[in-house]
Amino acid sequence: MHPERTESPGTVTPLNEEGTAGRTTISSLVVQKIAGLAAREIAGVHTLGGGGVSRAIGALRERIPGSGTVTTTGVSVEVGEKQTAIDLDVVVEYGARITDVARAVRRNVITAVEQITGLEVIEVNIAVNDIFLPGEEEPESTRVE
Repeated sequence: MHPERTESPGTVTPLNEEGTAGRTTISSLVVQKIAGLAAREIAGVHTLGGGGVSRAIGALRERIPGSGTVTTTGVSVEVGEKQTAIDLDVVVEYGARITDVARAVRRNVITAVEQITGLEVIEVNIAVNDIFLPGEEEPESTRVE
């Protein structure tokens, strides 16, 4: 132990407080990925991102190196030192109750981001941009050659 530290054994020192041995920063990409994965875990969420043509364009864009990944499509975040705000674009499956899906997504995203990062989630805004209908075509898996 360093002489300037007076914590008792078992005490956890927060990482971003003054007087600690360093500083931890969390990239917005990290928060985007956590939020995207947490949102997709909820029943009734078909995908994140726009609907129809946007999904097809997104499928092509994701295959271009450096243009984003499946886990960040439809997710935008603002990350500060201790707080974050998250915006999600969601496509809901037909028949799912949108308000229940949005509530479950919001709760799951907040829980996951706060537990994994330690950041306080101040808001999760959800825009339902489309409904996925049974039998609706998925964008074909297009290979870039």
